[in-house]
Amino acid sequence: MICRVVGEVVSTHKNPHLTGHKLLVVQPLRLDGEPEGSDLIAVDAVDAGAGETVLVMREGGSARIALGDEDIPVQAVIVGVVDRIDLLPEDA
Repeated sequence: MICRVVGEVVSTHKNPHLTGHKLLVVQPLRLDGEPEGSDLIAVDAVDAGAGETVLVMREGGSARIALGDEDIPVQAVIVGVVDRIDLLPEDA
């Protein structure tokens, strides 16, 4: 899913498997860039920053594989920073 980074989660006490991982608040977007749905928390695997458009994998098993830790309690992980989205015209 395509999202925009809208915040960061600071947690001094967390599951040990999350130690060293940045947690970001992301807002899902439609392909036209407009917000859609509720914000969610995602583990940042690509050093994304505030306001950036990112690619989020939202499937726990795949997210754990992407992070290389099968025991990490995560459902969403940021796997890419989106430079741009090129859509074909509707009549194509």
